[in-house]
Amino acid sequence: MSVPLKIQGLVKHYGSLCAVNDVSFEVGPGEIFGLLGPNGAGKTSIISTIVTLEEPTEGQIWVFGEEVARNPRYTKMRTGFVPQEIIHHGFFTVEEVLAFHSGYYGLLRNQERIDWVLSRLGLHEHRKKRVKQLSGGMKRRLMIAKALVHKPRLLLLDEPTAGVDVELRATLWSFVRELRDEGIAILLTTHYLEEAEQLCDRVGIIHKGRLLRTGETARLVQDSTQRKVAVHLRTPHAPLSHPYLVEQQDSRLVLMIPGKQAVGQVIAQLGIQLADIHDLEIKEGTLEEAFLKVIEGGAV
Repeated sequence: MSVPLKIQGLVKHYGSLCAVNDVSFEVGPGEIFGLLGPNGAGKTSIISTIVTLEEPTEGQIWVFGEEVARNPRYTKMRTGFVPQEIIHHGFFTVEEVLAFHSGYYGLLRNQERIDWVLSRLGLHEHRKKRVKQLSGGMKRRLMIAKALVHKPRLLLLDEPTAGVDVELRATLWSFVRELRDEGIAILLTTHYLEEAEQLCDRVGIIHKGRLLRTGETARLVQDSTQRKVAVHLRTPHAPLSHPYLVEQQDSRLVLMIPGKQAVGQVIAQLGIQLADIHDLEIKEGTLEEAFLKVIEGGAV
């Protein structure tokens, strides 16, 4: 089976500005890949080249084995795209919007699929409402419904929860997980790093157009952060020395241990026995910490 999305050596210039600089990555079937970076990092430019809104300056993009530049129609038929901006014709009803959007893909009898997306996104009871009557959150749901109306197997989400409340974000992310479990490949950008950590199977960190790191989310966090470990001993201990020991006060020790280093091994190096420990608190590193470390280390 062809890889849903493969990008190789992508470069995008806007005049003298290099917005995307030699970026390569893949998104597999049934995978959520998070593209993370500050504003202006190049995330939207990458997505725009995938959906043919922009032409790459250099590099190649394949969707299910077909090169986008050679067969853009093939890409559009297999890709759903949710942009940052909410774009709708306010005087049409929700159902009419989806019917018109189906027509863009040559789907003139698509009511079954329209009913499916309306139901899955909680829009069924709003189907006869004009778009201008919808709340901002419902308009965002309609954007996602439009992207899914033609049964794409690759979904591109550019800040899909920007400006929506916490409850709606949770609902949309739950739906995205369901799509992933159905085998759909998903590329998303988001500023909510805590949510990306829970949602994304893999992430790529981009800064000033360069893709600095990619990898499994948990592994990237482990490799790029430290654990904060507080050891509470049963009795005070004589002064200890270790490169990871940052604080010792009476019977309490605080260690900053690299994520890939075994906690038990460090404690053993200190000469502390399991029987000496009254309590142990471990605070794992986060994707936000890993993100900041990678950005700082790769600043250009």
